[in-house]
Amino acid sequence: MNAQVNEIVISYSGSLKANLLPKITCSQSAADLAYSQWNKDTIELHETFKIILLNNANKVKGIYETSNGGITGTLVDVRILFAVLLKSLTTAVILVHNHPSGTLTPSEPDKRLTQKIKKAGELFDIKVLDHLILTPDGNYFSFADEGIL
Repeated sequence: MNAQVNEIVISYSGSLKANLLPKITCSQSAADLAYSQWNKDTIELHETFKIILLNNANKVKGIYETSNGGITGTLVDVRILFAVLLKSLTTAVILVHNHPSGTLTPSEPDKRLTQKIKKAGELFDIKVLDHLILTPDGNYFSFADEGIL
């Protein structure tokens, strides 16, 4: 029997030199970077979930949008999120999503998802450094700063 299978190719293109990458030093620098990259036309229309991928020196390798949702929520597939983290050889990550309503309080689903991703990250030695909630006006809530990470 001569079985045919698909060839799997995995790639990550890091074209910027490490010394040119922005460094995350605190929740404010992460929130500022995420907000600057957010589509201002949609930030108050629907929820979007993104991840900021970091190297060992907390320099930003890139930002990846994992899901786009509705007015009050978005579905995050943790398997896809970790596929991106593992493909890019990321050692730390910051989770970011927006609340179109402007509310800075994390919901119970927000807290559960954070813990689920954090627990999975421990298996792969990928640190979840923070989970930020952004509002349309640029304010943010940091899980790490509030001690709930």
